[in-house]
Amino acid sequence: MSAPFSLRIFVADGDPDGLRIVDKSNWIGKALVFPRALLPQVKARPELAQTGVYLLLGPRPDGEGDMLYVGEGDPIRPRLESHYAQKDFWTRAIGFTTTTAGQLNKAHVQFLESRLIALARAAKRMPLDNANQPAEPSLSEADRADMEVFLGHMLGMLPVLGVHAFEQAPKVPAAKAGPVLTCKGKGVQATGYEASQGFVVRAGSQAVVAVTNAFNQMTGACELRADLLKNGVLVEEGGVLRFTQDYVFSAPSAASDIVLGGSTNGRTSWKDANGRTLKEIQMAEAGQ
Repeated sequence: MSAPFSLRIFVADGDPDGLRIVDKSNWIGKALVFPRALLPQVKARPELAQTGVYLLLGPRPDGEGDMLYVGEGDPIRPRLESHYAQKDFWTRAIGFTTTTAGQLNKAHVQFLESRLIALARAAKRMPLDNANQPAEPSLSEADRADMEVFLGHMLGMLPVLGVHAFEQAPKVPAAKAGPVLTCKGKGVQATGYEASQGFVVRAGSQAVVAVTNAFNQMTGACELRADLLKNGVLVEEGGVLRFTQDYVFSAPSAASDIVLGGSTNGRTSWKDANGRTLKEIQMAEAGQ
């Protein structure tokens, strides 16, 4: 079970959409979050003169949704300046460094970069602009343990900052998650449950091969389905598609759209063992 923690967000220029500096309780690190347009001003910050790791996020050039680039710099500033000139897709950046200069070195941030890219590729929730998987540097046992702790703090903060690219579905429904639900029709059956990350469809669930004309008009759903097929989350097997891993969708309807290959209402498509729809379960829990 994750331990509770607090974040302090300092809005450095008074603009909630501008530069934000984020600290986490009992952690040596800090994050700088800012839009691309502010880099000419933000690059003078002393934090960007330090060694660190950073994320670039922005819309995909081929359609809806975001994509991600993970990088490291020793220091960060020249790398961000290079991306400002050469990478078009990104609209915001998150840089991670430490509260006191010198606590991270080149090998440390290379390790963090490698682990973040590997986690994003395993989660398959957002396309990566990184072409290669960098090798992990050689670290001492103590340094590696320290960087795993540093990484854990980063991964705890990122969902609060709106970045879910590194999250994998929990292996089993947590105590706070809802009951296991089933979505069936058109010769397929899938199981899933609600969790804090979204709606989780479980490995082994099925989805239809043929989709409806209405589905083909749903740009976001079509692109997500294409990504799931490309990434191997969905594979064709015996005339149906099968989920090779647990996968987190943004909402129950997003999940049932993929399973049934059409425009669906997830609150009525997903049902428990007694036949109650998710909508009925939620209404009962709300006392209605």
